[in-house]
Amino acid sequence: MESATLAFAPPCGPIHAWDDGAVVRATGIPYAAADRFAAPVPARDWTEPFAATEPSPACPQARSRFLAEVLGDALAGMPRDEHCQRLSITLPRQVRTGEQLPVMVWIHGGSYTSGAGDAPIMDPARLVAEQRVIVVAVTYRLGLFGFLGSGRTRPANLGLLDQLEALRWVQRNIRAFGGDPDHVTLFGQSSGGDAVAHLMAAPGAESLFRRAILQSPPLGLSRDRRGMQTAMARAAEAATADMSAAEVLALQAEVQRRAASFGLMGQMAFGTQYGHHPLPAEHGIDAAWDGAAPQIDILIGHTAEEARLYLPTVPALQRAIQVPLLGPLVRRAVVKTLTAAVYSRAIRRFAGRHARAGGTAHRYVLSWAVPGNPYGSAHTIDLPLLLGTRQAWAASRLLAGASWETVDGQGRRLRRLWADFARGVPLQDKGCIPGLLSHRRIKRPAEHLKLQ
Repeated sequence: MESATLAFAPPCGPIHAWDDGAVVRATGIPYAAADRFAAPVPARDWTEPFAATEPSPACPQARSRFLAEVLGDALAGMPRDEHCQRLSITLPRQVRTGEQLPVMVWIHGGSYTSGAGDAPIMDPARLVAEQRVIVVAVTYRLGLFGFLGSGRTRPANLGLLDQLEALRWVQRNIRAFGGDPDHVTLFGQSSGGDAVAHLMAAPGAESLFRRAILQSPPLGLSRDRRGMQTAMARAAEAATADMSAAEVLALQAEVQRRAASFGLMGQMAFGTQYGHHPLPAEHGIDAAWDGAAPQIDILIGHTAEEARLYLPTVPALQRAIQVPLLGPLVRRAVVKTLTAAVYSRAIRRFAGRHARAGGTAHRYVLSWAVPGNPYGSAHTIDLPLLLGTRQAWAASRLLAGASWETVDGQGRRLRRLWADFARGVPLQDKGCIPGLLSHRRIKRPAEHLKLQ
């Protein structure tokens, strides 16, 4: 049985969406176009109805056996295409005429090398139907296709430029779907959260979104990357425009190996590059963030045990944590140290700087975990609480031992908090969702003095 077709008339051209139960979807809409290793340009407007009924294709990427075991096969059956600059809109059913709903634009994570906006584990239907918000999921170029360029033979930051084009598309077109372009919240997890942070530093960012939610951004890996990126870019020069996508991916693996000697930052080898459009040089990034701070409210945080996701990838650690009595102590120490180095310490600095620059900043720690599950409150535990379906998460080891009803019940509370922030509801100076999350507003220095 075919779903009913619904027609929308945004400035880009007519779009036919489809009814999917509690939500309406318009999927796979082109927001930009680009040749390989070239900057994106806005997609051309059209006059004939565009059938927005197929998912946005994922950027070509290598399969990670580890992530497939932990998260499930997130991209099973999805199309792949390096020309992946597409977005998908999910909105509540029966949006009233003239209604202007808050818009939440999702930037997926995956170390800048994996993932897709329309991956089933990131389905926003629950968030949209419960909270009456509109979610726009953005798919963008990854790895060698999007996040490595010397600036001489090919541009850097192409994936970030894709995201900026998507945000411009939203500003121009979302009103036709019942969305309020003046109330856009950008949210992303892991490298998606890192991308959100760096989009805040792009010129004119304050005109594209009003709020930002940064979930577990690995900001501890964002500095002092120039030497690694230079070494990688030299190896990447072998990539050509006429290679097949499979050949580019094979070369990408070799390029990534050049990062192995650079310690922790080599674990997220691809990423944003300072000193290349649209980002300032590294010494100017704090000033760029300071300039945007008064116009963009942020909610930023991490899970309590981020690094527990990665312990199974280090055999020596696995052996150590299985030693009776001593093992649990070793695990706690390692998890605490790595979580601070990659996530929490830099997140605290980012939130504090944002507040000092005149912005509103709230910081959170998400502590929920499946009782007895070895991953605890690890990196990505927030994803099934916010996004995805029962079926999509069924094979995830991260949730082993929990019923979907428990996951969804906890998630309902988190989805409400995220949506309230997107609506502009002021968060408490200190707040707590028992058993799930705590949050607090970061005070500016002058506010601390007033309280003394």
